[in-house]
Amino acid sequence: MTTPRIALVGITKHGVQKLLQLADKLPEAEVVVTEKFADLPPLANPVRVLAGALSAHIGELFAGYDQLVFFVSLGAVVRLIAPHLVSKDEDPGVLVVDDSARFVIPVLSGHVGGANAYAEHLAALLGATAVLTTASDVGKTIPVDILGRELGWRVEAPKLNITRVSAHVVNEEPIAFVQEAGSRSWWTRSTPLPANIHCFERFEDVDLDRYRAVLWVTHREIAPELWAKLEERLVVYRPPEEAS
Repeated sequence: MTTPRIALVGITKHGVQKLLQLADKLPEAEVVVTEKFADLPPLANPVRVLAGALSAHIGELFAGYDQLVFFVSLGAVVRLIAPHLVSKDEDPGVLVVDDSARFVIPVLSGHVGGANAYAEHLAALLGATAVLTTASDVGKTIPVDILGRELGWRVEAPKLNITRVSAHVVNEEPIAFVQEAGSRSWWTRSTPLPANIHCFERFEDVDLDRYRAVLWVTHREIAPELWAKLEERLVVYRPPEEAS
């Protein structure tokens, strides 16, 4: 797995102070500051000094890093990144740490970009609270768009299906989870599997009239007719062949 590219960005006195405390625990992260704060103590981290305003560098930061951790106010970060947003499949994870380092807030690309998971990692390092607002994380249920990603599973479904099925999951509607392949260690939360998720070992055992959506982990080829029959109710996951 590729090592994520991390930038810790600070442009204020208090922000840089907190940034340095975190940088000591994350030597792999690059410290990014403006010229005003270029006189830093010796660090194990690589350091990048930005000339001029931070706003002029957001595009290159977006292109150069997987996680951008801003020690800047949330409102300012929203305004800075707004012109550079493309999609959740392309944008990096963006996080904000407040001046007291009490809260770590994932702002962008929480699931696909990994900002939610990284927020929890940073919060543990800082003794802070990760402020997660993504419904599946708050409700401690299945994240449809990234389920099994750490196991090498590949999601196979139109984006509209993922959106519709995600809504059914977080709204606690009946969901059939069919696992015919892959590791059984896909549920990693400390809480029990939600009661609206019903597990099956074969697709043929599912009464499709009883469930609002189907999550199907399989190596089977799925006929176009079945996709059409289930319309926007089906999301398929493809685990690595050797994990079957």
